[in-house]
Amino acid sequence: MTQKTVTRADLAEAVYGSVGLSRTESAELVERVLELITDALITGANVKLSSFGSFQVRSKNERIGRNPKTGEEVPILPRQVLVFKPSNVLKSKINKSMVAAEK
Repeated sequence: MTQKTVTRADLAEAVYGSVGLSRTESAELVERVLELITDALITGANVKLSSFGSFQVRSKNERIGRNPKTGEEVPILPRQVLVFKPSNVLKSKINKSMVAAEK
């Protein structure tokens, strides 16, 4: 299985090929969608994309971690993390593609 990273440019090119907007308009559309998702997450809203998954920001409390090299205990400060949970539809598509790739 070859791993490729999908970039903003790839997304804009896909929009250009599918929708028929100009390349500039396609790039602006992709940027705007990503901007809207980012803004929603910053304000604390959950983002749910049907048949794809949901993004949410979770708060993690302070805890004690350990430096693996020295074994020294180090406090890990409280922080917020971004969590993505794929939908069952997406999971199913991924699993079907994995089965097809093994054949």
